[in-house]
Amino acid sequence: LLSNLEKNQELKSLIIQETPWLRDAQSESEQQKRIGLLFDLNHMSYELSTSIDKLKAMQLGNGGFTWFKGGRYASRFITQHIVAGMGHLRHLQVKTDYRGVDRMIKKAIKYLDTETEKDYERLLEMAKKSKDEKDYLEKYRPGRSVIHYLYARSFYPDMPFNGKMKEIAVYYRNQAKKVALEYDNYTQAMLALVLQRNRDAQTAQAIIKSLDENSVQSDEMGMYWKNNASGWYWYQAPIETQALLIEAFDEITQNTDKVNEMRIWLLKNKQTNAWKTTKQTTEAIYALLLRGTDWLSLTDQVSVQIGKQKIDPARMPEIQTEAGTGYFKKRWKAPEITPEMAKVTITNKGKSIAWGGLYWQYFEDLDKITHAKTPLQITKELFIRKFTDNGEKMQQVMPDTNIQVGDLVRVRIVIKVDRDMEYIHLKDMRASGFEPVDVLSRYKWQD
Repeated sequence: LLSNLEKNQELKSLIIQETPWLRDAQSESEQQKRIGLLFDLNHMSYELSTSIDKLKAMQLGNGGFTWFKGGRYASRFITQHIVAGMGHLRHLQVKTDYRGVDRMIKKAIKYLDTETEKDYERLLEMAKKSKDEKDYLEKYRPGRSVIHYLYARSFYPDMPFNGKMKEIAVYYRNQAKKVALEYDNYTQAMLALVLQRNRDAQTAQAIIKSLDENSVQSDEMGMYWKNNASGWYWYQAPIETQALLIEAFDEITQNTDKVNEMRIWLLKNKQTNAWKTTKQTTEAIYALLLRGTDWLSLTDQVSVQIGKQKIDPARMPEIQTEAGTGYFKKRWKAPEITPEMAKVTITNKGKSIAWGGLYWQYFEDLDKITHAKTPLQITKELFIRKFTDNGEKMQQVMPDTNIQVGDLVRVRIVIKVDRDMEYIHLKDMRASGFEPVDVLSRYKWQD
């Protein structure tokens, strides 16, 4: 089990040891090797007990959880995150009544209900101080934290709201409905699920319809949203947002085709990025484990035929198939390659997604290399730097431009990609005479 960064070294113009990602490659390989531990029931039972004990140690007397062990004050957000996470397990029909987990969650829900009621009381006080109390309450817009609370709470219909909290929850839901389409995608998905679980399917469907209309669909990347970009805030997280949208579409529309298209984006993102946090990874796994087509079983392998030759790893001792993933690689030397091998037939017998690549590697003179249309496109431009009384000016170098000895030339490289990519190595070769002015490597603030 190797990291994707370590695979196919022969296709790369530099070895992994020369890049800043050596440690990432090694740690990813270690992660893959540790997957085997997940099938050791004794080890997993011990890890589960240890994790729950750690979680219990972080719960305060009022039921809230601290960010870290030893913290004095409870965090509303982290408490809601834990309650929602346990709700995900319930939704997947995983039994959570283990070592007092249900009792721990009940305490956490009681804490969240109490804090939300306090917030509502403060809202009423502010409304009384305003010019028009009724108008103030009518125009109130619930924040994302309130929607997050309602979402976390929606997983526990067996723990209904008590007394005044029932009235408060209805008020927050009704106010959020009025401005549903003004929220970001993450909050809209949470709100749609809250309304669906509280018998307001009509509004939930309307939110999902709006999200569907704003989505982008492509054969390569599946179904995704262009405005789903990273930011500073907890709700500006592309992986978690996509996972939540998958949950919403799965539960509200039960449209398996669209859910599978959205899953494709998740997996394509993993191809070119590392999921750095447990929050990203667990939310993505939750989305992949929900209803829809089972993509985790590898009962049928992809059939590949190149020319007249069928690639069957089981009958080819030189091919080693990677356990769990089904990944394999086959190489041909130059004399073995024939024109008929240009025809490739790929048949996916299973229901899960599969991908691969076909590479033809040969040497060619640089001036004969033509532009290829790929998801990653690079253009290079040269400019002569001229210093005038009005400051620096840039004159683009064209085929008929004369460059004099001593001219300062600036190189501009533009990279266009169709997805987020975390690991890119760019090697820019230069012609003779184009020696860099500054060759020392250092931190530098420029432009």
